[in-house]
Amino acid sequence: MTRYSEKEMMAVAAAREIRNGDVVFCGTGISMLAAMAAKHISAPDSVIFFETGAMDAQLEELPLAVGDSRVMYGAAVNRGLSDAFAFMQNPFSGRRVVGILGAAQIDPYGNLNSTAIGDYERPRVRFPGSGGACDVASFVSRTIIFMRHDLRGFVPRLDYLTSPGWLDGPGARERAGLSPGGPEMVVTDLAVMGFDKETKRMFLRGCYPGVTPEMVLERMGFDADVSRAKEIFPPSADELSILRERCDPQRLILG
Repeated sequence: MTRYSEKEMMAVAAAREIRNGDVVFCGTGISMLAAMAAKHISAPDSVIFFETGAMDAQLEELPLAVGDSRVMYGAAVNRGLSDAFAFMQNPFSGRRVVGILGAAQIDPYGNLNSTAIGDYERPRVRFPGSGGACDVASFVSRTIIFMRHDLRGFVPRLDYLTSPGWLDGPGARERAGLSPGGPEMVVTDLAVMGFDKETKRMFLRGCYPGVTPEMVLERMGFDADVSRAKEIFPPSADELSILRERCDPQRLILG
């Protein structure tokens, strides 16, 4: 079996979940790499979409950030921030959008904190905040979340709610006036987590090779159902070749 890194496993696990017809709203880093890889792995007819207004760019090279001019090369549309968020929040076009997010904390219902650890007025750590993540989490049909799998990140209660997931369970998003969509999966360095269709609570979908459900639960601050867990296939040689040679030959993200 070809050797692979944690970042490569995470990028491929997310890329496999993107489908033809999806409009993928992604930011800088591994989310951008996953979106690019999906175009060559599972969803050649997906569209990559950036908050800076570029849609369906050719992406001949991996951009350093969403403001990098390379996100505009060969794009079908180049507009601005307000147009990008208007498209995402439109009840018709927004149903096609898949948002890829990350955070410092996540709770059992997929709510995210990217604002502060500790008391908001006197935090132990202050983070950049929402950016566009709250809008994405509130309005798009599906979100994929990248997280480091540890006790500091998987918490029973957030220190601050930055971006809504399933809030406190079934029907909560609708009562809050949000779209019926919500988090679909959490991709970590150990496993892929899902959300139960009925309870909206996080469960273990699958572990990476060499990882057990017990190892996953040890690194979480709350319990999760592991009865449905399956082993997730490692990246194939073709998938690794796409990541390394087509998407990130300069290893800007892969390192």
